Amino acid sequence: MAEIVGLQCSECKRRNYVTLVNKKKAQKKLEKKKHCKWCNKHTLHKETK
Repeated sequence: MAEIVGLQCSECKRRNYVTLVNKKKAQKKLEKKKHCKWCNKHTLHKETK
């Protein structure tokens, strides 16, 4: 079953995005390079609760 998780910017530590993750298939935490509107650049975003 999919679970709602937030994506947190690795530089400014703000939660910018929300996504669904299938916990049965996911082995490790989700990491995506996305645009942060507070840093105004593309940064690595990591999964948080």
